[in-house]
Amino acid sequence: MVWDGIIACYLFLAGLGAGAFALAALAGFVKPDAVKLRTLGYLIAPIAVAVGTVLLMVDAKAGLQNPLRFFGLLANFSSVMAWGVVILVVFMVVSVIALVIMLRKKTTPRALDIVGLVCAVAVAVYTGLLLGDAPGFPLWNPIVLPLLFLVSALSTGFAAVLLVAHIMKSAEPKTVCFLKKTGLVFPVLEAILLAVLLMVTASTGGSAGAAASASVASLIGGSYAIAFWVGLVIVGLVVPFCIEVMRMMQVKKASAIKPDGSIEASSSAKGHSVVETESVGIAIVGEVGVLIGGFMLRYLIIMAAVPLAFG
Repeated sequence: MVWDGIIACYLFLAGLGAGAFALAALAGFVKPDAVKLRTLGYLIAPIAVAVGTVLLMVDAKAGLQNPLRFFGLLANFSSVMAWGVVILVVFMVVSVIALVIMLRKKTTPRALDIVGLVCAVAVAVYTGLLLGDAPGFPLWNPIVLPLLFLVSALSTGFAAVLLVAHIMKSAEPKTVCFLKKTGLVFPVLEAILLAVLLMVTASTGGSAGAAASASVASLIGGSYAIAFWVGLVIVGLVVPFCIEVMRMMQVKKASAIKPDGSIEASSSAKGHSVVETESVGIAIVGEVGVLIGGFMLRYLIIMAAVPLAFG
């Protein structure tokens, strides 16, 4: 295997940071006064990407002893990794600027958010292109994988910000309209793209057919099957989706109104407080599940990929 768990961590953190910035920027468009939530997004973004970049340098072996070797990639712009370094550097600069402005003025320029959002999407997509550009691995489809990693990046970035917000007992997530649906939409999109990736890989013919089939088999029923079905599918997709459905039902039940106009007992001050506490606890479990699933996705995509030499 060319890469291992270190690169999986890098891909996970880079995507998470991009997703966190995306939440902060998008929240600024629809709910500018969600200051705490947006600040969390701007704070998590550069930290996550910076830590991920350090891990990338660690994977480059002599990178920490000779950091200039890492930036020497800029000398070869025919390489996807070279463009990746540029994207990462630009994104971190923009995200730090956004964080500083947010801390000082409690708001950010819309133009800066748009630039940062474009950079965030570029970072998320690049993490998939980095693998797709590596020759000889049918599982690393250069078309499907970037889309899958983009959705997963948004999902994990949103989850990281919301997890901290829930721990801080912030009510701001409830005021951002699009967050009410993302917990349902992201797992479904990710599951669809994951299924497409496996089907496209399994249908690969020619000389790559054996390696492609072996890659899919190792995930579905082979050495990585338990990690795939339990860690990724159940913990990372099914559980967060079901939890989001449960939370929506709880909120709907708590705010139910009788035909005569009176409020149900469950929405009394005490009952509502209990429901809110339970809902936050369940939400934290769901966000942790999303983060576990996001890491497992990247780890499994890397570790289960069988090279063409297998055939």
